[in-house]
Amino acid sequence: MGTVDQEFQSCLSENRVTVFADGPKLVDRQLEIASDDLAEAAASAARGAWKWSTIQSYYSMYHTARALLFARSFREKNHRCLRIAIASLYAREGEEFASLVDDFNLGKQLRENAGYADDFSENGAQKLMASARRFLEAARTVLGRHA
Repeated sequence: MGTVDQEFQSCLSENRVTVFADGPKLVDRQLEIASDDLAEAAASAARGAWKWSTIQSYYSMYHTARALLFARSFREKNHRCLRIAIASLYAREGEEFASLVDDFNLGKQLRENAGYADDFSENGAQKLMASARRFLEAARTVLGRHA
């Protein structure tokens, strides 16, 4: 494994991230979907549906990350390269933002555990929902779009 920038270049060369000129036109829609998914995660949590809250929180983060990627005129072809691209393209946003990108990676693992191994918890769902909320707000700030 190389640096994040080297991994991003690898994703580009393997066409797992591609140029997407129309991406900036879709940023607001991705943020809207992320917000809707987060609201659904909260509704699921209120019912004690921790599995679905976990999955919905992850997808909120996924659509937030897509908004960030689309803003830079790229599109992903897999979740791993989406995280790598965001980490590389937004490296200058600082450690707090980098921590949220790491949370996105953890969210992917929690989503896979919940969906494929029936392994989830209230604690994991609550933490992921909080991370998804922070990620969405940070992305809105970075992109200059406020709710």
